[in-house]
Amino acid sequence: MLKKRTLKMPKDSFFLFGPRATGKTTWLKEQVNPDQYIDLLKSESFLRFSKHPQELSELITANPKWRCIIIDEIQKVPQLLDEVHSIIFESKNKIQFILIGSSARKLKRNNVNLLAGRALLRKFHPFTAFELGKSFKLQDSLEFGMLPRSWNLKSAEEKKDYLFSYVETYLREEIQQEALTRNLPAYSLFLEHMALRNAQVINLQNLSTQIGVARTTLKGYLEILEDTLIGISLHPIQLKAKVKEVATPKFYFFDTGVVRGLSNSLDDSIDSIKGSLLETYVLHELMCYSDYHSKRWQFNYWSTPGETEVDFIISSGRTSIGIEVKSSSHWSKDCNYGLNVLLNEKKIKKAYGIYTGKEFIKKDNTLVIPIHLLSKYLTKNSLF
Repeated sequence: MLKKRTLKMPKDSFFLFGPRATGKTTWLKEQVNPDQYIDLLKSESFLRFSKHPQELSELITANPKWRCIIIDEIQKVPQLLDEVHSIIFESKNKIQFILIGSSARKLKRNNVNLLAGRALLRKFHPFTAFELGKSFKLQDSLEFGMLPRSWNLKSAEEKKDYLFSYVETYLREEIQQEALTRNLPAYSLFLEHMALRNAQVINLQNLSTQIGVARTTLKGYLEILEDTLIGISLHPIQLKAKVKEVATPKFYFFDTGVVRGLSNSLDDSIDSIKGSLLETYVLHELMCYSDYHSKRWQFNYWSTPGETEVDFIISSGRTSIGIEVKSSSHWSKDCNYGLNVLLNEKKIKKAYGIYTGKEFIKKDNTLVIPIHLLSKYLTKNSLF
C-alpha cells in the first residue's frame, strides 16, 4: 500500500538526494509524467552518456516540446551536469530537470558544478511516523527501521532478509562498483564496528587500534559513509557555557533497521541498544521535518568532559533549542540537568524532553513529549 509522502514537488529544476530504497523514484512517479526518463543504472544509458554527454543536448533539440526530464543516479555521470546547466540556461528555465542521486561522492570529488543555483536541492528519507499514520508502531520502527520495502513486508523474518540484503547491496553497488575503496573486507569490518557505535562519539584512533586499520584510512571510510548518505556526523556545538565543552562529533546512521543489519544484530533483542535507536529515530524525524518543510535547521549536540550532555541542539538562524531523549517512561528532574544548564545561561531558547511515556508533561521549563506523538507534534506546533 502506497503511503502519501510529505515532500512537496518543486516547480523548478531540482536535485533529489537520498539513500537507496527510500522511495525517491516511486514518489516521482506519483508526482510527474516526464517526457524522458534516463536511468544511469542501466549500462546502455551509462555508456551512452558517459562517452557522449552532448547527446543530451541533441535529444532536447530534436524534441522541442519536452518540458520535464528525469535523470536517475546522476552521480554516475557527473559531466552531464554541464549539459543540464546549459540547457536550463538556454531554455530560460522552461525545461524542468529532476536529478536523482543516492551518493554525493563523485560530485564532491570531481568538484562539479551543481548548476550554480539553477536547481533546488531536496532530500528524501525513509518513512516518517506522520506518513505512516495509524500503521506506525514505534517498536517496529526501532527494530526494522522505516525503509518503505522493509515496512511493507509482513513478517519479521521477511524484514530481516530484506535488511541483510540491503546491507550486501550497499557494499556491492555503492562501494565496490564505484571503486570507492579497494579493501572491501576492511571497509565491511569498519561498517560493523561503526554500527555497534551508532549514536556515540567518534573515536577513530581507538577503532584503528581495535580493527587494525590506519586512522587515516578510517577517516576516508567515514567520508564514504557520509557521501553515500548512509549516515551523518553530528558535530558538537560550542555554546561557550561556563564549562569546558567537547569538540568531537558523534555519528548516526540514517535508519535503525540498517544499523541493526550492519551490526549483524537483527536476531537480537534491542533492549541493550534501545537508547541509541531512540536517538536515531528522533533525529530522523527532526531532520525529515526540517528538510520537507524547508526549515534549514542546523543539528548539533552539546557535551562536557564531565558527561553533562544534551542530545540535540537545533538552531534556526541565531536561535537554538535543546532536546534530550530518554528510553524511559518516567521523566525525573535529573533528566533536565543539561537542559537547565543551557537555559539558565540563556544558550537555548526552549527545552524539550522526549520519552517513552504516554502523556505530555512539564518539568521545570522543559516540555516532555511522548515519543510516539513526536511526529504529530512537529506538524502542529513550532519547536521554536
